[in-house]
Amino acid sequence: MNNKGQHVAKTAAMIAAFTLISKGLGFIREVLIASRFGSGMETDTYFVAMTATVIIVGTIGSALNTTLIPIFSEIEEKRGKNGKLKYLNNILNIVFFITLILSIFAFVFSPIIIKILAKGFEGEQFLLAVKLNRIGLPIIIFLGFTHVFSGYLQSAQIFGPHAIMGIPYNFVFLVYLFFFAKNSDISSLMFVSVLASFTQVLIQTPAVKHSGYSYSLNVNFKDPYIKKAFALVMPVLVGSAVQQINVIIDKTLASDLIEGSISALSYASRVNDMVISVFVAAITTVVFPMLSKAFSKDNKNEVKHILNQGINIILIITVPATVGLILLSKPLIQLFFERGAFSPNATIMTSEALVFYSLGLVGSALRLMLNKVFYSFQDTKTPMTNGVIAVLLNVVLNLILIKPMGHKGLALATSISATITTLLLFVDLRKKVGHLGYSKMLYALIKTVVASAIMGVVVYLLYYKAGVLLPQTKIIQMIMLLASVAAGVVVYFMLLLLMKVDEVRVILSKVMK
Repeated sequence: MNNKGQHVAKTAAMIAAFTLISKGLGFIREVLIASRFGSGMETDTYFVAMTATVIIVGTIGSALNTTLIPIFSEIEEKRGKNGKLKYLNNILNIVFFITLILSIFAFVFSPIIIKILAKGFEGEQFLLAVKLNRIGLPIIIFLGFTHVFSGYLQSAQIFGPHAIMGIPYNFVFLVYLFFFAKNSDISSLMFVSVLASFTQVLIQTPAVKHSGYSYSLNVNFKDPYIKKAFALVMPVLVGSAVQQINVIIDKTLASDLIEGSISALSYASRVNDMVISVFVAAITTVVFPMLSKAFSKDNKNEVKHILNQGINIILIITVPATVGLILLSKPLIQLFFERGAFSPNATIMTSEALVFYSLGLVGSALRLMLNKVFYSFQDTKTPMTNGVIAVLLNVVLNLILIKPMGHKGLALATSISATITTLLLFVDLRKKVGHLGYSKMLYALIKTVVASAIMGVVVYLLYYKAGVLLPQTKIIQMIMLLASVAAGVVVYFMLLLLMKVDEVRVILSKVMK
């Protein structure tokens, strides 16, 4: 692997390490929320209200972050650092104005938003959802700032603040859940969510100020790069919006199922998303600015090389993760969540959802990567079209699968939709940049599948065969689970080394360092 590939792996490893800590704390947060509030009416209401709170800014924020990185890079090339700082101030003021208007709008129309998101909510539960939604509305403004700062810093290949901002975010929750949650209600959890979101802005502020930025009230709507940002952001906005529509549809349909279905889907998706958030997002975070720079220099060979490295690393991570989550879904949920108000029935429902979500892990991870590739080309329309197809496909599959499978069908529909639309993105990418070396990718995929299958056999024999011979206490179960996972990881990477997968050598060397 050349220096560029080593740089991707090294920087991604650094981000993954910090993100792993953040997500580890986040996982503890979810365990404590499950223990304190369980998996029923209150948590169903909280998750719907939180979705209603962040759905708008989540759509706008991800679109902003995606389009601002290549724009910041281009401005620095043409206007220098001072021009880049002026643009940051300009876009920050505009985003503040937009998010403030959105917050007011969401406050007024909160009952309608909740009714759309959860048509099954009635009476006390509906009123609680509206109340929680309104409490959480400042999150919209804080997330707007977070995404702008993140795009600015990543364009300068400063990844540390983005990687660590989950640590103070989760720390706020943990302090509350450990010391104050015992005698409080679900409303206080939403207040804490607002405070935690504010820390994401604070943690990035020193790095932004250190770069030379100082705030001013100046706004220039005539800046051509503002127009360019909005021109690029609209297709991304539509693409992000249709993804949020997926969430709305799943929550709405789940609100008509048995109590706890929304919570089961929420907990399961967060466990599944840990793999994407920790490892895959780390890779795409590093690769995206590199792809943008390579494209700005019209170096398609460099683009293809970076893309190949990124895809291979994603396959190395997500294929065995899929096998592991399918095999160990129930013991994982049981061990980490089943305590306090989280019942054995909630464990079964959540683990079932996790199995079907994990089937789409590879597709979801690659789709995230491929979207970033198109954005680096400043092509925002292809991911938008693909997102629309994903929603339509997901709706059809939801309606087909929900009756025979319940909440499991909603999870499976998401996975199938992600996989099919990922394949379509590969077809579109080949049309755009020509031959990508798919044979090499396929060869790497075959190696990871073979190694993952053997790893799965080892994990199954250790946990389900050898494990039953030991006393079935929580401590023994935890030790056996960790031992099985550790043995599986060792076997998997040894097999990949024997099969001479280059990326593995770099990953392991960085981990050892």
